[in-house]
Amino acid sequence: MTKSDPAVLEVFEEAGIAIPPAVAEFNLEGVSKSTISRRLPVLVDHGLLERVDEDRGYYRITERGRQYLEGELDAEDLELNED
Repeated sequence: MTKSDPAVLEVFEEAGIAIPPAVAEFNLEGVSKSTISRRLPVLVDHGLLERVDEDRGYYRITERGRQYLEGELDAEDLELNED
């Protein structure tokens, strides 16, 4: 996990609905647009987020993502590497 991944996941959890990257970017202080753009596909690949609308690019947090935020999954188990 990168330092920004938990913050990205928290924005999606707090939203409680599918949102586009621009909404995440707007609500994340100190995390660049390019970082979010790079990390979203990685978080999807590891089952923490899901892309729910290919055309408009909406994402939402998965149950696995919630489990990670609640401390039920260890970052080492996710094998997420920085891009």
